[in-house]
Amino acid sequence: METVDVVVIGAGAAGMMCAIEAGKRGRSVLVVDHAAAPGEKIRISGGGRCNFTNINASPKNFLSQNPHFSISALSRYTQRHFIGLVERHGIAYHEKTLGQLFCDGSSTQIIAMLVAEMKRHGAELRLANSAENIERTDGGFSLKLTTGKVRCKSLVVACGGKSIPKMGATGFGYDIAAQFGLRLIETRPALVPLTFDPNTLARLKPLAGVAVDGAVISCGKTRFEEAMLFTHRGISGPSILQISSYWREGDEIGIAMLPQVDLFEALRQARTSNGRQALQTALGAHLPKALAQSIAEEARMPGNIADLSDRQLRRVVEMVNDWRIKPAGSEGYRTAEVTLGGVDTRDLDSKTMAAKAVPGLYFIGEVVDVTGWLGGYNFQWAWSSGWCAGQAV
Repeated sequence: METVDVVVIGAGAAGMMCAIEAGKRGRSVLVVDHAAAPGEKIRISGGGRCNFTNINASPKNFLSQNPHFSISALSRYTQRHFIGLVERHGIAYHEKTLGQLFCDGSSTQIIAMLVAEMKRHGAELRLANSAENIERTDGGFSLKLTTGKVRCKSLVVACGGKSIPKMGATGFGYDIAAQFGLRLIETRPALVPLTFDPNTLARLKPLAGVAVDGAVISCGKTRFEEAMLFTHRGISGPSILQISSYWREGDEIGIAMLPQVDLFEALRQARTSNGRQALQTALGAHLPKALAQSIAEEARMPGNIADLSDRQLRRVVEMVNDWRIKPAGSEGYRTAEVTLGGVDTRDLDSKTMAAKAVPGLYFIGEVVDVTGWLGGYNFQWAWSSGWCAGQAV
C-alpha cells in the first residue's frame, strides 16, 4: 500500500495552495482529483482572466455563522502575499474595479503557476482519480483511490462545494465531514442570479439583456452598488449576485436604478423645458430606452409630461429608485459561483483548519462555512485557508 504524509482531496485553488506549503515543509504530498485537469474553477473565473484576489480583502467581506473565524487565516496569508507570488512568476495583472485583480492574459497562467510550485516542492498531482472508502487508522487515514489504496498521516478536504455541477462539483466534502462527526451549516447557492415568477417574467420579457450601471440593490440592511442586468429568467449582474448571498426565499429586495440622480428634479425640469415630450422620452435621457418605455407603460401615464403632476412624477421616481420586488427563487447551483454554508467552523481550528475532534483531518476553501463577496474574495479565502493548513499538516 502506498504511504504519504499528506493526501489532499481536490486540485482547486485551496488544495493546490495547501500542497505547495506542505511540500515546502518537506512533507510527501499527494493531490487527487476526479477531474481531468486541475483548477477548473480558476480556469473559467473572471471571464477566463481569473479574478485571483481583491486588494480590499478583509473579514468584513465574508459571510459565516462565525464572522470571526476567517480573521486568523486572512491576516496570516494576505492578498499581498499572493500578489507577491503572482509577481515572482512574471504574471501581468491589472485592477479592474473595486479592488478586483485580474490577469492581463489567461487564467491558465495562475493554474500553471500553482502546478509549477507543487512540482517544485515535490507534491504529486494525480488527476482523473476519485477517493472513496476513507477510514481512520492508528496512524492517520486510509483511502481507496481509482489507482489503488493509500495511507496518510494527514487528510485535507479541499473538494469545494456544490456550485457548477457540470464541472464536477458535488457534496463529497460535506459527506466526509458528516462521516467524521463534524456539524454542517445548511448549504445554498450564493453569488447567483435571481429569478422572477411567470407573470413578472412575461411583463419584463422585452428587457432581457438590458443593463443598468451603478444600481443599488438592498435586502434588509445590506446593500450593494454595482451593475444590474435583466435576463430571460430574472435579474443578474454584480449587484444581484452580491445580494443573493443575503437573500432568502420570501424576502423582498429593493432596487434603485438611478441612485445618483435627483430624478424628481430632472423630470420637473423636463416638464418645464420641453413639456410636449412623453414620459418615456424624459426617462430615456437617464435610462436605457427599453427600460424607460417599460416604466412609462407600467406607470400608465400617457400624454405629455406637461400634463403630469408632482405627485405623479414622484410615483414614477419611486418606480425607478424604490422598486420593491420578491424574487421567486434563484438559478441554483447550476450557475452559482459559490456555495454558502458548509462545514461548521465551530468544529475547526481557525489557525490550522484542523478538525478539533479528529486529529489529522483538515477542511479548507469553499467546503467550509466561509463565503466571500463577488470580486476575488473567495479565491483569497482559498489561498489563505490552504496556506494555513499547509503549515500544520
